[in-house]
Amino acid sequence: MLTKIKTEQSGLTLIELTIVIVILGILATFIAPRIINAPQKARVSKARVELANIQMALELYAIDVGNYPTTEQGLNALWQMPTPNPQNWEGPYLKDRALLDPWNNAYVYRYPSTYNQDGYELYSYGKDGKLGGEELDADITNWSEAAASN
Repeated sequence: MLTKIKTEQSGLTLIELTIVIVILGILATFIAPRIINAPQKARVSKARVELANIQMALELYAIDVGNYPTTEQGLNALWQMPTPNPQNWEGPYLKDRALLDPWNNAYVYRYPSTYNQDGYELYSYGKDGKLGGEELDADITNWSEAAASN
């Protein structure tokens, strides 16, 4: 008695394997850029939040003292009493002394402002650490470019 030898084998053919690899490649093409840029987008969001916190501290300083710190006094005036000593300084206005953006660069502060008609300039140079830039390298400012050009 002869037993029939099973000639069918289970498994993936080369064509099926190629199709799976192509599908995975297509998915990776669409998903990878979003995942790769997520940490940088989070840093931009963090910088915006930190700028808002510093702005709040500057407003409290201005309410107490009567004006914003000068460019020379800088953001350190929010942490320690500047020279010359303002009469009504009630600081410190910030809990954290390190005023670094998420890319470990110092925030830029200027008063009086040349771009922001509301008083002072406060910004981060962004990921590239240089003035200007686009997308993730763009500067993060407390004024809008449209308002500055008017």
